Amino acid sequence: MIRADIPSIIQNYASGYFLMSNDSNSKLNWYSSRERALIPLDDRFRYPRSLQRAINQNRFTTAINRDFEAVVEGCADRDSTWISAELRQIYQALYQAGWAYSFETWQGDRLAGGILGLSIGGAFIGESMFYRIPEGSKVAMVKLVEHLRHRNFLLFDAQMTNPHLERFGSYIVSQQDYQQLLEQALHRKCSLL
Repeated sequence: MIRADIPSIIQNYASGYFLMSNDSNSKLNWYSSRERALIPLDDRFRYPRSLQRAINQNRFTTAINRDFEAVVEGCADRDSTWISAELRQIYQALYQAGWAYSFETWQGDRLAGGILGLSIGGAFIGESMFYRIPEGSKVAMVKLVEHLRHRNFLLFDAQMTNPHLERFGSYIVSQQDYQQLLEQALHRKCSLL
């Protein structure tokens, strides 16, 4: 069991590790990988052309931490999830300490989708995303990248890639390149709010 020792948790993330629960036994462990997936914050970022219509129609509004708990629950609400009950508690403690954030899309009073992550210096470490209304998480991704650019963030860590993230231009870097970028990002004084 990993206690919610906030300074140690932040130090581990700042050293390139991330928390995950082993799905088979819900045991929480620290992980790293030889390669890391990043979401570009420069002109390499792209998104499906069909998404532009949803953005232009202003069907969604965005918010930060309007309903953090609902975003954590949305991210964990899957048949097979690595977000255990213990990890949900840790995210709550990180949120209360000002490290964890939810970037959300809303359609009226309905939570449409969101992205859960940690903000450390100029690094945003994305933990998970979900949607309840089609295009909700995709619009959240586009708006989050715009927000991170505006706030002078250097790094958007997606940890692992998948076909969904590749549609946004995600790319892989070696552990060595990741560590160098992370070190640069940690020296920036950025704030998500």
